Parts: sequence; structure tokens; C-alpha cells
Amino acid sequence: MKFHKIWTGFLFVLFYINLGTCQVSKTNNFAPSFIPLIPNKFIYFENLTYILQENDTLVDLAVKFKVGYYNLTLANPEIDPWVPPPKKKIIIPKKILIPEEFLLMPNNFIIINLPEMRLYYFKNKKFFVAPIGIGVENSLPPLGTYIIVRKKEKPIWYPPPSVKKEDPTLPDVVPPGPENPMGDYALYLSRGLYAIHGTNKIYSIGRRSTHGCIRLYPEDIKFLFENVPVGTLVKITYEPYKLAIENGKIYLQVFPDMENLIKVPLQHIIQKLDFITERKNITYKINLNVIEKILRKPNGFIYEIGEIKNKN
Repeated sequence: MKFHKIWTGFLFVLFYINLGTCQVSKTNNFAPSFIPLIPNKFIYFENLTYILQENDTLVDLAVKFKVGYYNLTLANPEIDPWVPPPKKKIIIPKKILIPEEFLLMPNNFIIINLPEMRLYYFKNKKFFVAPIGIGVENSLPPLGTYIIVRKKEKPIWYPPPSVKKEDPTLPDVVPPGPENPMGDYALYLSRGLYAIHGTNKIYSIGRRSTHGCIRLYPEDIKFLFENVPVGTLVKITYEPYKLAIENGKIYLQVFPDMENLIKVPLQHIIQKLDFITERKNITYKINLNVIEKILRKPNGFIYEIGEIKNKN
């Protein structure tokens, strides 16, 4: 009887150890999913940390943790992406700021923020966010509003003349398969030859690697394909300076202005903040020294830069 009690207790301990292991495994799965939007909340998730192991590279870790390579290197600027030092702690950038302006469109829409290299999909008071690959220099899609006009599983790629000029060996038609750069799913946009699609080169996510289209990890484009209906609005925007007011505090998330489109960043930020606070009929105070420090080294982190003073 005594042995039976000890064995039973051991089984219970083993059960809870295994349960904890399963929970960690699920946490590290990073499967695509919708996240509920919470009223008056604009900051979601937390950054993770990781201890570098032998033979790690930031290229591989970006894929492992399903973040963009660009965001990972921004968050860890002192780390050699190809030969990072073992046992060094790095940050896996998961924390995001959704500015209130992103939420002003009608239900069911996609926002692609080019400087951030992320795509947001909002539907039924929930959202999905994913890292993306975007166009190389001088190949970004025009800013503005598009519509998803059709969806295609196993798309065929017809290399445009500009691409064939760079690589004359390309065929006129690339069928579905491992050589097709569009991957397994495509959502076609209403303007130009642009599409949101998968990729056969997962290491290109979080890079400027396309001729204007938007690339996603295979599991992310599959999720979009299954959830985004034809007719969905898509807004392509260029906002390296994202602001939000949450619980009386003012937060700023900054990414490099990759195309140098915003000539006076501080003025741009203050104008955006004035617009937000005037609409809410509130006043504020900010720390200009903190903002200028953030602007000198954009890293994609979220910083508190001020607070609401009072309601008029």
C-alpha cells in the first residue's frame, strides 16, 4: 500500500511536469491566430529573450521565432547576425503598438506598414499581425487603398518584363511548385501587378527582397487566405513613427525612415500628437530629449515619451 501511494504520487508529479512542458511547447509554436482587440488598448504582446547557442544565426532565429529579420537586427544592433556570440542574451521583438489611426477604417481590412515591415489584419474586433518582405529600393508599391480582387491557391507566376530584364533566363511562366516565388497562396490587389503572397524563400521575410509585392511566411499567408474574403480593403501606408495614448501615458514606436520621406521627424510626431489630443480635447506634456534620443537610433522598441495633463 505504501509503495502504491508513492508510485501514485510520482505519476502525479510526472503528469504536471509533462503538462508544463506541453504549455511551453505551445507557447513557442507561434501559430497564426486572431487576437481580441481590447477597448482603449494599443500595446500588445511582450518582447521575448533568448540565449544564443552554438551555430545560431539571427537569420535562422528570425524564422524560428516567426519575426522579421529586419526587426530582429534592429532590436539587437550590436550582434553579428551571422556569427553571434554564444551565451549572449538577445531580444526577440514581439511587442507592437497599434496606433489609433489604424483602427479608423471599417470592419475587415488590412494595413501594410512598409517601414515597420508588418501586416495587420483587423476583423470582427480582432486582429492578426505578421512580418513581411517588401520591395527593394525604388520598388515599393504606391501608398493608398487597394481591394483584394481575387484569391488563388497554388498560383502561377508570370515574371513581369522588369524582372525578366534582370534575369533573361527566367521562363515566361513559372508553374506552382518549389521554384515559384509566390509560394502556395496569393491575394491579388486591385492596382498594378501587386499581390500579397507566400514565398519559397522564408529567409526573405523581414527584408527588402521583392519587386513590390508583399511576402509572408507560408503559415501566415495560409491563415490570411483562409480568413480574408475577396473585396477586403487593403491600405498600404508609410508610418515609421507610431503613437498611442494608453492609461494616460504617451508611447512612441520608431522604425527607420527607409525612404527618407519624412524630412523633420520631430515635427511630424508633434503634429500627429496634436491631432490625436485635440480630437480628444486633452492636453499633454512630452520629453523632447527622450524623443530625440529615440530618433537618433530607431530600434522598433516602444518607449513612454510623455503623459496626458488634463481634460479641457
